[in-house]
Amino acid sequence: MDRRTFLLTALGGTAALALGSHFYRPSLELPSDDSGHRLLFAALLPVLLDGALPEVAGPRVAAENRTLDAIAVSISQLPAEQQAELEQLLEALENRFGLLLLTGSMTPLLLRSPTELGAMLEAWRGHFLALAQQAYLGLRELVLTSFYGCPEHWSGLNYVKPDLFGSGANPPAASAASPVQPDSSQTENDPLPTPNPGGL
Repeated sequence: MDRRTFLLTALGGTAALALGSHFYRPSLELPSDDSGHRLLFAALLPVLLDGALPEVAGPRVAAENRTLDAIAVSISQLPAEQQAELEQLLEALENRFGLLLLTGSMTPLLLRSPTELGAMLEAWRGHFLALAQQAYLGLRELVLTSFYGCPEHWSGLNYVKPDLFGSGANPPAASAASPVQPDSSQTENDPLPTPNPGGL
């Protein structure tokens, strides 16, 4: 059974509960132009990058925006099949029934606190459903790869790009080997030493 069939089957089984909770769930409509799921990732970044983002507001916002841009680029570089699977997951997380299946709640992720989102991700990490585990690993890998793929974030890893030749200078040219000069104390007329096999 593929992921789409699994999702449709599970969602059908929870339809009654979903309809019952529809009337009191918080309402939050995502903008129609959020094709890159930017708002969804923006909600997950503080949790998945906890401790890595700057504490100061200005640099923090800049780092988040830079990472969101990098995520869009990373997704565009994935094979078509992986892009389709990721898109299916992201759409499920922005859908009422998908949220109910994956998280047990219809509360939109954008209305959940970082603590609640962290608990959700941790539950996925050790979930008995392979789909939930794949969701955790896929989102975590995508966010971390995109964040640390930006050179300005390497300082958090104490990583410095190696400078092989010192500030971009050309490597020193190898000097030609100097010819070996004969010992001036020995002239060409001096007799060569005679080997003594017997050590005498």
